[in-house]
Amino acid sequence: MAQDKAKFLTGNLFAHVSVMSLTGSVGLMAVFAVDFIDMLFISMLGKAELAAAVGYAGAILFFTTSFGIGMAITTGALAARSLGAGETEAARERATTSLVWGVVFSALFAVFVWLNLADLVALLGARGETAALAVHYLAIIVPSLPLLVVGMIGGAILRAHGDAQRAMWATIIGGLVNAILDPILIFGLGLELTGAALASVAARVAIAVVALRPILRHYGGFARPGAAAFARDLRPILAIAVPAILTQLATPVGQAYVTRAMAEYGEAAVAGMAIVGRLTPLAFAVIFALSGAVGPIIGQNFGAGDRARLRGAFNAALLFTGLYIAAVAALLFGLRGPIAWLFEADGITRELIYLFCGPLALMYFFNGVLFVANAAFNNLGRPFLSTWMNWGRHTLGTIPFVLAGAYAFGATGVLIGQALGGVLFGVLAWRLTLRVMDEAARPEAPQPFQRQSRLMQLFHNRR
Repeated sequence: MAQDKAKFLTGNLFAHVSVMSLTGSVGLMAVFAVDFIDMLFISMLGKAELAAAVGYAGAILFFTTSFGIGMAITTGALAARSLGAGETEAARERATTSLVWGVVFSALFAVFVWLNLADLVALLGARGETAALAVHYLAIIVPSLPLLVVGMIGGAILRAHGDAQRAMWATIIGGLVNAILDPILIFGLGLELTGAALASVAARVAIAVVALRPILRHYGGFARPGAAAFARDLRPILAIAVPAILTQLATPVGQAYVTRAMAEYGEAAVAGMAIVGRLTPLAFAVIFALSGAVGPIIGQNFGAGDRARLRGAFNAALLFTGLYIAAVAALLFGLRGPIAWLFEADGITRELIYLFCGPLALMYFFNGVLFVANAAFNNLGRPFLSTWMNWGRHTLGTIPFVLAGAYAFGATGVLIGQALGGVLFGVLAWRLTLRVMDEAARPEAPQPFQRQSRLMQLFHNRR
């Protein structure tokens, strides 16, 4: 009887997780599809240095975007917890303070990155004209980071309310704006790389506007908290934001190392890696959306004290991940030839595309496990666990594996090593999540975010 109930529960949650992930991924897929088309248009210009510049710039943009993802995770976790406990006004106020602090922090971060673009690009291994093109491209896009953060936080608020559809439309509209402007600016006006950058900025404006409108019209808008409320909420925001942002920054740091390692094999290898970098989020947008979708489900069930649904949500997310990865890996394998033809890829560029569209796509399952585990940690009041796991994966799980892979197989070994490190840390994250959920099931377990890290306790004592 208990087993039948567990299966029924997992089935219901699987359907819920599937719907939230698929609807959330449609918007993400629109944005990633435009990034993919950007890369295709740049490749059509027939200049290898342009494609390589986009590859180097992509690593930096991933770095800045990860800051926005961390702030969105923070807002979603705080709002979902309040909504799960029936505290609608508290959720509205926390959404407001999180949004304002997110804009402030992202503006400061954007200024820091913008002032250090040349050094950051050089760290990736870019040289000469390719480096100059990458810096020029980034100098246009990076100042718009606060707009992207507004859109991401707006989407997180909508998902916390269970409104994945409107969150989806924000990114779809942004993707459409980018898709329309790309050919006009790149080819029509002959702006090439500059046109691609301007189209991306316009898309970020659209995402921010479309994400905020339904919050204002359907969910009571935002509160008007005073200075005391902003000061009060700063500590819980930092308690989640600091580890969440650190967690997200681990990925671009690891990718930056991979980019530098690939730079040793020339611009054709970097261009191939850039194409794979655009294919990856497009192919696995559903998995990226899954982590954002399952987080609020876990947070609400933990806030409501429903431990059975908590475990069921995690199991349903893993089942969904496995089925989706298997299907996409098979599709990519069948399309590897046309994809290489589309980019007119040959030599090492073609080899890297074929490698990704084969075994490496299937191994992405373990990255999906890590995404789900991080969402669980963030919503179970253990955000620093996701920080440690992500940094472990993108340091210990990247550097030695990439070094060994490059030594054994050259450029292809760089991607093989990166994937093998993901397997190890995916398994570790899975086991650790089970342990954390067992602890959460105990009657004396603290509620989410009651447990403070030593860093946050020190911060509180100094105040």
